[in-house]
Parts: sequence; structure tokens; C-alpha cells
Amino acid sequence: MISSFAIRFSAFIILFICAATSVNADEGGTVVTEYFSSEVLRTNKVGLELRRSVTVYLPPGYHEGTRSYPVVYFLHSLGWSNERMFAHEHPPQLVLDRAIARGVMDEFIFVAADYSSPTLGSWYENSTTSGLWLDYTTKEVVPYVESRFRTIRHPDSRGVAGEFIGGYGALKLAMMYPELFGSVYALHPVGTGSGLMPMHSMLDWTKLHAARKFDDLWSVDYYAPGFVAMAQAYLPNPTRPPFYCDFIVEMEQGKTVFKPDNFEKLQSNFLLDQLLREYADNFRKLRGIAFDWGRYDRTQSHVYSNQAFTRMLDDMGIEHTAEEYNGDQHSKNWIEHGRVEDRMLPFFARHLRFGTY
Repeated sequence: MISSFAIRFSAFIILFICAATSVNADEGGTVVTEYFSSEVLRTNKVGLELRRSVTVYLPPGYHEGTRSYPVVYFLHSLGWSNERMFAHEHPPQLVLDRAIARGVMDEFIFVAADYSSPTLGSWYENSTTSGLWLDYTTKEVVPYVESRFRTIRHPDSRGVAGEFIGGYGALKLAMMYPELFGSVYALHPVGTGSGLMPMHSMLDWTKLHAARKFDDLWSVDYYAPGFVAMAQAYLPNPTRPPFYCDFIVEMEQGKTVFKPDNFEKLQSNFLLDQLLREYADNFRKLRGIAFDWGRYDRTQSHVYSNQAFTRMLDDMGIEHTAEEYNGDQHSKNWIEHGRVEDRMLPFFARHLRFGTY
């Protein structure tokens, strides 16, 4: 359990703080990007940059008063970053400003930390190879934000959200840390359960094992970089270069051999339907749970696993909202009247607590 004292205290051990640029929209909120040096992420084998950024949206009234605000922590997906999010053609601040102006949601703080890496980015796990990303979130990001900004320091006033693998991370963090986050919304999460195809049959493992560096994987197969990054997160092996992990399919005497023990370890540590067996009672403590998914994801296993996950939650009596929509995994999220504006933010308006304690 993470006490409020631990959260406040952890903020003081972060070594480096540097305020960066801020952008004001007319009569809108303020976007501030700040930097700190992570101690937690020193444990890794992939060359993580320890200087991390946190982008924070402050609502229009923030600088004029002394009020404290609820916070939504947002987890970006693979191959992305918080700074790229806010530099995109559909920047989040336009959606957040519009939602507040329309009365969709009362004023709140929106936080997007940096989960990028030299590979694909965080898989939201504590790994000796790819980084201690759960600890980074709970022991550094949240304490840093709460030391720098006027937030309501209570789980009922902290929400967590994300898209794609960030949606997976949001569900996982809410499941594992209900003393920190009180509500969760996942936009098209992956990793909610087993897919339609056996994982070991989805790529050329001989070519994968011939690769000597991560960049070589892009020429192997569409799924190869993701499978290696997943193995680095959930099958870490710090003594095994070049990728410092084990695999569900290994090479033995020039032939590929399926490793059921590795497969079971990966499944049990990664898939949310497996983790739910241990953390179901935590999930029941939350004020709200919601996720959605686009019907036309290129990888239909993601659609199938989300359909199965909502049925599993129903079977376990865990209250939640789940919705399949006509679209792909990302194109409808940040547009005007998209999934964030018309689904995610109204959800948090209902489930976050805006008053002080």
C-alpha cells in the first residue's frame, strides 16, 4: 500500500527539476512541460534516458486561485511520447479546453508523463531489462506532480487513462493500486486476454533470433519488435545479450522449439484476464471502470480479447462499462467529439471527486 506520506516524501528524492516551456490558449488552459531525473529507471538494460519529461495541462482558472483539482493521469502508447501527443495535429489541449468550456467536465489537471524508450516504449511492467515502469509511475510521476501542482491527494480524485498499450497500463495500474487511483478509462486496450491466433505462430522466429540489435527487427516482421519488447518486459534475462530476455520460442540445434514454461510465465504476468484472478477484489474497490475498442483494428485478436474481457468482468460481478465502436484503434480518440471528448471525459466527470477532503 502507498501512503500519502510516502507519496509526498518520494517527491523530495527526485534529483533534478527543470521547468520548461508553457503554452497558453486564449481563455483556455495552460500546458507546461517539466523535467526530472529518474532514479527508479536506472535499473534497465536497454539504455533508458533518465531525464524524463512530464506534460501537464492546467485548467483555465488554475493561476487565478488557490483551489486544488482532481487529476487524470494519461498513459501514451508504444512508439509515442507525451511531448509528441501535445505537438500532434489534434493536440489534447484543444479537446480539454473545449470539454471544460462546454461544461462536459469541471476544471481538472491532465498529466501525461514520458514512457518512451530506445525500443518501443513502456509495456507498463517492472522489468530488470526494460525498466521499472510501475515504480516509475507510482513512486516518481505521481509524487512529482503532487509536489509541484495543487492536486487533491486522494484516490477518489485521481483517475488513470491511456490508449492502446497505454490503455492496458491504465487498467493494470488501477487494478494493482486502488489506493492510488480510484477510476480508470482505457481507450482500445491491448493485452486484456488471449487472442485468436497462437502467439508462437505469428512471426518468423528464426529471423528474429538472427537479429543482433533492436533496429534489425523492423525488417524481420510486423510483429517482431513488439514481441521482443514484450519479452524484455515479461521474460527479462539480464545475463542474455543482445536483448536481455528469454522467448516463448527458442533456437535449439538450428531449429525453433516452443517453450511452454516461458509461454505460461509471459501469459500469467502480462495478460489482464490472468492478473484479474489475483486482483479482482482491488478492481471492485474502484469508483468506475470503463474501456472501449474499435471494431476494425488490424489485429483482430485485440477486438476478440476485449469482448472476452468484458464478459469475464460480468461473470465476476465487477461493475464496468465496455463499448465496441465503428472504427480502428486510434483515429477517433482525439478528434472533435471523439472518444476522449464524448466518452472518456464525461466518464471522469461522473467518477472523479472534485471537492476537497
